[in-house]
Amino acid sequence: MNVQLFIPCFVDQLYPQTGFNMIKVLEKFGCTVSYNAEQTCCGQPAFNAGFWEESKAVCSKFLNDFSGADYVVAPSASCVGFVRNYYPKLFDNSSVHNEVKALGARIYEFSDFLINVLKIADTGATLRGNATYHDSCAALRECKIKSEPRTLLSHVRGLIVNEMNDVETCCGFGGTFAVKFPGISINMGEQKVENAIATGAEYLISTDLSCLMHLQGYIDNKKYAIKTMHLADVLASGW
Repeated sequence: MNVQLFIPCFVDQLYPQTGFNMIKVLEKFGCTVSYNAEQTCCGQPAFNAGFWEESKAVCSKFLNDFSGADYVVAPSASCVGFVRNYYPKLFDNSSVHNEVKALGARIYEFSDFLINVLKIADTGATLRGNATYHDSCAALRECKIKSEPRTLLSHVRGLIVNEMNDVETCCGFGGTFAVKFPGISINMGEQKVENAIATGAEYLISTDLSCLMHLQGYIDNKKYAIKTMHLADVLASGW
């Protein structure tokens, strides 16, 4: 199965190892993974800031970069959710309407792809310790991902996963929201981290590194021992 890799800005600039771990897992299960080095952003930051025309130009490049019939897989529900839900709005009644519709059907967040396309639940990973899982807003509300990450984590050898209180509540990042409303954002991050620690977790796991970066900042400030991990890093552990 041919897979084109989309590496979001956060992963490219700050967490490249997550991208390599995603490739490691995909190749283990027979995928031929390709990476278009010309790819850039999906266009979401400009769109969310209100610059729709500027965003549309970036989105047009994305459409060209990921043309074809291959699956597109990304370690970010936020980016995938944006492409699926907002590209159709940006390109409504345009000449590329059909291309947008086709891309929306073949772009997947990593856990969604493993469970629902590859039909893989056990990656052979081992990670010993206690963990809890954070539902990112994009995964839960825009990609309708809930059970997939939990199913994958349930097969990680040595890992005990406990649900935290208010698990579906936002972590407070929200892109520019964290910049415009830092006080609210930090308080929301505090609630999420404290709820995670209350489970006895050593690891706080999610599909989205934007959430995890925000939460790790609070954790580092408080000098807590809990560690954030992207799902792909967990699934590539121990083998």
